[in-house]
Amino acid sequence: MTQRRLHLNAFLMNTGHHEASWRLPESDPYAHVDLAHYVNLARIAERGTFDSLFLADGPQLWSNLAQRPAGALEPLTLLTALATATEHIGLIATASTSYNSPYNLARKFASLDIISGGRAGWNIVTTAGVEAARNFGLDAEPAHAERYARAAEFLDVALKLWDSWEDDAIVADKAAGVWGDDSKIHPPRHQGTFFSVAGALNVPRTPQGYPLLVQAGSSEDGKAFAARYAEAVFTAQQTLADAQAFYADLKSRAAQAGRHPEHIKVLPGIVPVLGSTEAEARAAEQVLEDHIVYDHGVARLESLLHLAPGTLELDSALPSDLPPESAVEGAKSRYTLVVQLARREKLTVRQLIGRLGGGRGHLTFAGTPEQVAGQIETWFTQGAADGFNIMPAVLPSGLDAFVEHVVPLLRTRGLFRTEYDGRPHQTLRERYGLPRPANQHLTPAPALA
Repeated sequence: MTQRRLHLNAFLMNTGHHEASWRLPESDPYAHVDLAHYVNLARIAERGTFDSLFLADGPQLWSNLAQRPAGALEPLTLLTALATATEHIGLIATASTSYNSPYNLARKFASLDIISGGRAGWNIVTTAGVEAARNFGLDAEPAHAERYARAAEFLDVALKLWDSWEDDAIVADKAAGVWGDDSKIHPPRHQGTFFSVAGALNVPRTPQGYPLLVQAGSSEDGKAFAARYAEAVFTAQQTLADAQAFYADLKSRAAQAGRHPEHIKVLPGIVPVLGSTEAEARAAEQVLEDHIVYDHGVARLESLLHLAPGTLELDSALPSDLPPESAVEGAKSRYTLVVQLARREKLTVRQLIGRLGGGRGHLTFAGTPEQVAGQIETWFTQGAADGFNIMPAVLPSGLDAFVEHVVPLLRTRGLFRTEYDGRPHQTLRERYGLPRPANQHLTPAPALA
């Protein structure tokens, strides 16, 4: 039996995941639009033999300009540049099903997969928030259930498009003067509730068949969607018990959907703050917290909790009469996680903002490399994770420290690879232990093993 191996994904966010990271002396406030910065990060992660790197995105201006570096390079464009600067690491971009069309997006991801030699991944999001909706001519955001219904049809159309060319449709017979075989092209001719797409994709089938499909929602609709489509799931979990429950639930849902549970990888986020001693790590964490501007944190928390401005008081607990998750249209799972964290640990608003400043609800962990490696091993071996979304508080130093000091410990413990597979073109799917999908026009979906 093949030994189970940990998966590591580098979640890259401008100067780091901590909202105050840009204020540190080492940080470049312009790094978020600097290609050289991202090339350096990608090469650091590749030096650490990470499976993949990931760029978040949204079709709106995040936060206000006073809080932290705002705006971002379009991720598919940026990842195309990173594909030429790296050889092995997977390249995952966020793109919304709410504010894109299946044909254009399927073409972009197919192009990235071909350019990178089979290293593309798509983090599928449905995009909540009225700000994004108004950028696309809508007065209000679509309802939560409607966004997921649109996403499901979007994925079905994208899969038809990626399969619209058979793998051997290109003949390239110079002597006969035949470049391709039209009988191996299968236009979707899709007519649905949200989309009408007639023709075949204008890009051949890619090295992976289609990109690695990633999803990050943890609401009921999100988990149902993930069980049907996702091959990797990014999730925010605060405790081992919560992570174990989420892991078991998602694997069970995948099996019920007729999929092999091992074909959906669960990767919780962790924000590691490292020090040579625990005290040194705590001190580094405190430096970041000392740079938080709490007015920004209050405004962001009031928005997440759907509260009127001026509702929250820094040194008081959250109000007792917050709306239930069922009344929240956007970011349902993150809303619940934040409220439960505050209630469980009896945090004041000030303390809660400090806890959220580094990872926005993801697990933050300050400690020595041995302690961080131990935390990762515990979750990995006790049914809580197939790997981790590594979210350095400060970039590039946090990623560099993780690669230099934590990755060797994970290797020593037999959890993580020491080098990339020797084959010249190992795809991202192969690295995640996933099969290349058969073209739906040729082979029935395999039965659950």
